[in-house]
This record gives sequence, C-alpha cells and structure tokens, in this order.
Amino acid sequence: MSALGIVLTLVALQRLAELVYARRNTRTLRARGAAEFGANHYPLIVALHLAWLLSLLIFVPWRTPPVWPWLGLYIGLQGARLWVITSLGHHWTTRIIVMPGAPVVRHGPYRWLRHPNYLIVVCEIAVLPLAFGSWPLALVFTLLNATLLGWRIHVEEAALGDGRTAASVTIMSKR
Repeated sequence: MSALGIVLTLVALQRLAELVYARRNTRTLRARGAAEFGANHYPLIVALHLAWLLSLLIFVPWRTPPVWPWLGLYIGLQGARLWVITSLGHHWTTRIIVMPGAPVVRHGPYRWLRHPNYLIVVCEIAVLPLAFGSWPLALVFTLLNATLLGWRIHVEEAALGDGRTAASVTIMSKR
C-alpha cells in the first residue's frame, strides 16, 4: 500500500472512532437533558469531511510521495485534536449540544482559544492535501470549510448566548 493509502486509512479509522465516541457522548448528554442546535447543517459537515477524504483518494495519484514537513505538521495536529477531546471529556461531541447549567470548560486549549477544535480542523483540511502536493484540494476544501464553519460558529454562539454551556467540540471558555 502507498503512503497515501496508509495515511487515508488511518485518518478514516480515526474519524470513525471519533464518531462512535461522539455518538455515545451525545446520547448520554441528551439523556441528561441537553438539547441540540444546528442539526440542519450537521449532515453538510459530515459530507464535506467525507468528500475531502474521497477527493484525496480520487485526485491524488496513488504513488505520490508525502511531503514530510506537511505530513509531520498533520501528525502534530492530531496531538492537538486529542488535547481538545480529552479536555472536554464526556462533553465532547461532533454536534452542538447544549447542557443547561453545565460549567464552562476553562482548561486545556480552552484557556487560550474560544474555538480550538475549529482551528485544528481548518489546519487539517489544508495540511493533509498539502502533505501530498495537492494545493488545489487544500484551497477548495479550505474555502468550503470556511463557509460551513462560519455558519456553525454563528449557530453555536447563538445557542450559548443565553448563558448555557455547549457540550460540543466547539465549547470554549468565556472570558
């Protein structure tokens, strides 16, 4: 198998494992009285991420060697992703879930950034195609992702506007 095939397989397995974990957390949070916001845009986010991975599989030649500095950066981003997930613990989910009365997360990357997971995703979507020399895919998916993230952040901020705390990948500490 090529380096591209190995990397895409590992990324797909990681994302599937995260979806399983997020679904479990979402069910638990809903059972405790949490509400979801922005469910109408969630399928678009899933479709974007799936299209991003499939486009790499389809449009990047199979034997393209990795550009090691970019691939190293992508691997480093996975450490940051894990930091976000562990910082939120059982509140981490891929949806915007609001738990009334839940405390605001103020540790991990949330000490410094309002939306660290979004920053990581923005970087991942650009960096992985660059790790295999595909700046056109990096550009196209970065622009598409920016559009969806703008919408999602607007929905999330509105959901948090009444003082509730979101239990999602995007919750940040309020300063």
